[in-house]
Amino acid sequence: MEHLSLLQLNEHIGETLKKGLETSYWIIAEIGEMRVTQKGHCYLEMVEKEDEQIRAKMRATIWSFTYRNLSVWFHRFTGKELQSGIKILFNATVQFHEVYGISLNIKDIDAQFTLGERAKKRNETVAKLVEDGVYDMNKELHLPIAPQHIAVISSQTAAGYGDFLNQLTDNNYHYKFHIRLFEALMQGDQAEASLIKAIHQVFEQIDNFDLLVIIRGGGASLDLDCFDSYELNSHIAQFPIPVITGIGHERDETIADEVAHTKMKTPTAVAEFLISGLRDFEDKLDLQFERMSQYASVFMQDASYTLERLGHELHRNTDNLLHYNDKILGQLGHKLTFAVNSYLDHEEDRLERTKEYITTQPAKILIKETERLSQLDHNIKILDPHNVLRRGYTITTSGGILMKNIRDLKNGAELVTSDLEKTIVSQVKSIKPKKND
Repeated sequence: MEHLSLLQLNEHIGETLKKGLETSYWIIAEIGEMRVTQKGHCYLEMVEKEDEQIRAKMRATIWSFTYRNLSVWFHRFTGKELQSGIKILFNATVQFHEVYGISLNIKDIDAQFTLGERAKKRNETVAKLVEDGVYDMNKELHLPIAPQHIAVISSQTAAGYGDFLNQLTDNNYHYKFHIRLFEALMQGDQAEASLIKAIHQVFEQIDNFDLLVIIRGGGASLDLDCFDSYELNSHIAQFPIPVITGIGHERDETIADEVAHTKMKTPTAVAEFLISGLRDFEDKLDLQFERMSQYASVFMQDASYTLERLGHELHRNTDNLLHYNDKILGQLGHKLTFAVNSYLDHEEDRLERTKEYITTQPAKILIKETERLSQLDHNIKILDPHNVLRRGYTITTSGGILMKNIRDLKNGAELVTSDLEKTIVSQVKSIKPKKND
């Protein structure tokens, strides 16, 4: 059996690759990692992903002379530096080294493809937002009539934030705005997470604000990629108060601009929008005050005419009422005089009858009561126990109690029977019911 050393095997692989591969290939891949040495050489790790999972990976190199030309041209065309996370279309040769293995040597990059991929990704994000039913949610909110309490997400050191703040603070109408800054990174790999965190912080104090403003200055188109991400724009679209954006220069438009309630081109334009909103509100107030003044003037004039007319009517009606009441009072006076005289005559007759009654009635009552007392005295004498005994009756008691009904007696009871001369004491031996004849 023939044996090969590892070096021999690798040399064999190298020769086989040279014979079987094309001179170069145009390849689509994402820059996973990237490092530029002091000598200007660029070392990369190119990856291919599916659902954020790496399906393929290979080392790549751009030698210093080529890298200087490609990086300058790529930045000039796209407005962004070559960096991790960018998908590129590049031309490369396949190389195999006995020690370092297989790698790619990048010769050229198609910057137009990167811009096209960015547009494709934006379209996919918009489609998902529409499919989820959140794309227009923030736009459907009502903009406050006079918003003055503003939450701002930006970088404190950004020139755009400074311009925005100066514009609001030094406005010609001296309107007062209450601004609260929630700092966030506005570009770079960490920008999306930083912006979402700031949105959450605003939400925790949502009752303190009328609007949320997201602003940054201009920059390269690819620097705005974080504002095209699905997660960030899903948060913006579903935010419960209106969101106003001022991201980038006149030529830039992000998905964040599309899902926000109102988009302005620059931070300064956002400030002007807020000031003009208060100015419109003040103009409407002035118009309403003017209308109220005109209405009040017309109302006062009409009221003056009405009061004057009512004064004449009151004077006339008062004279008529006084005349009528004088007539009524005269009639009532006659009726009252007649009624008083009739009442006095009636009471005088009643007093005479009362006087006669008082004079004669006591004597009659005295005679009647005397006769009644005599009758009572006679009845008392008849019912006196001694008089009853004199008529031949006896009185029986039991235990000192006058016997009225023998039903209360029991065997063995002692009875005391008295007449005018004697007292008989007896004992009950038996009690028998009375037989009916």
